[in-house]
Amino acid sequence: MNMRKLKLSVIALCVAAAVGGAYSFGDHAIGRANAAVSPGAAQTALAAQLPDLAGIVEKNGPAVVNISATGRKQVAHADDAPFPGFGRGDPFSEFFRQFRGPRADGEMPVRGQGSGFIVSADGTVLTNAHVVDGADEVTVKLTDRREFRAKVVGLDRATDVAVLRIDARDLPAVKVGDPAATRVGEWVLAIGAPFGFENSATAGIVSAKSRSLPDGSYVPFIQTDVAVNPGNSGGPLFNMAGEVIGINSQIYSSNGGYQGLSFAIPIDVAMNVGRQIVATGKVQRGRLGVAIQPVDQALADSFGLQRPVGALVNAVEKGSPAAQAGLEPGDVILGIDGKEIAGGGELPAIVAGMAAGEVARLDVWRNGDSRRIEVRVGSFEETEAVAAADGAGANTGFGVAVRPLSPHEQRAAGTEGGLLVQDVAGAAARAGIRPGDIILSVNGQRVKDVEQLQAQIAKSGKRAAVLVERGEVRLFVPVEIG
Repeated sequence: MNMRKLKLSVIALCVAAAVGGAYSFGDHAIGRANAAVSPGAAQTALAAQLPDLAGIVEKNGPAVVNISATGRKQVAHADDAPFPGFGRGDPFSEFFRQFRGPRADGEMPVRGQGSGFIVSADGTVLTNAHVVDGADEVTVKLTDRREFRAKVVGLDRATDVAVLRIDARDLPAVKVGDPAATRVGEWVLAIGAPFGFENSATAGIVSAKSRSLPDGSYVPFIQTDVAVNPGNSGGPLFNMAGEVIGINSQIYSSNGGYQGLSFAIPIDVAMNVGRQIVATGKVQRGRLGVAIQPVDQALADSFGLQRPVGALVNAVEKGSPAAQAGLEPGDVILGIDGKEIAGGGELPAIVAGMAAGEVARLDVWRNGDSRRIEVRVGSFEETEAVAAADGAGANTGFGVAVRPLSPHEQRAAGTEGGLLVQDVAGAAARAGIRPGDIILSVNGQRVKDVEQLQAQIAKSGKRAAVLVERGEVRLFVPVEIG
């Protein structure tokens, strides 16, 4: 037997021994493996080590809903558009275009899909604001195929959270968990309707926590590698206890599809926003009045910090709570109320969650030394949203998102009260109401807040005469509410 054949024989012998459970050399047993394990037992042992994803889907799937939103978008037709069938600059296009005449602006139907989940058995649903923003009609579809027209109770663009309500009872609801207890590396599961495929489940792990994104400064996002695609927006992110810890909201992608980076709004942030919307129709956020930036190694060295941590103050707004407390540009905020600020992105989310008037105790690094500065938290202007959709038979909105005028804006407009139109869609858009208009009254009754506006619209029947101020002019706009 040559060397090559010997090596092959030894390998074959070892393989046979491994399969057979023991191997021998001559008449002497060299070793024996454990008793053979049946395939069924091996599969059971392996399953015991993996999370019960199927159980989570089975229990919570009925509480996840599919959301369809429809509306209309204003579009402008350019007068220099080429005539159909000819390219721009084609002489025949120019010849035929002169007979077409001017083209009027119009509307284009808009449709969207997303996901949501039921948080209370009486029909309260959470989803993303961008799923229903500007919609004239919102439909919620359950896993048992029932469909309900939903009322948009309110939405908050800053956190991308919206609250819907459907006229149903004894619905399955999710259990809410604690995102703070979630660890990086833990298994998580998403349920939603990617590309319209209802109740699709995908799983992965938590990749990072407290991620700050350019368009989400108030939200410490949970980053995962769970497959999330268009249609998943607004759906729940579950931990392995079957608790919702986040709302799937965004992906990072260069092609519009999933590329391994998904971001969820922590459920405690979403529930706080939702409670405020339901209770008052308003969302309030704490405010210090500072502009901040992250601290890198070079800045840490410049300020004498041992490591790059904290939020560097680069500007302090005059007259703000921070200015009144004595914060200065160049201060590095290392902690707030005993919680370390590891990165600059953590501070805005913490302050935003504080109530106006609450005292924030800041640990500040200044001139090579640490000190404690107490700041009485102020408040950003309240944001309010009127539902753009009529829901559950209630006529509570007509397609505007508004906020109250500040005292300064009231003085400038020469009015008491009034609501500034921030966004417009549906019936209001068709009537000609524009962003920037100030709504003063409905059917001769002055409105000072969203509740008064909703009440007047609800009593208007099919039409409402809305008095708006536009620049220096006041005019009545007839709105077909229908």
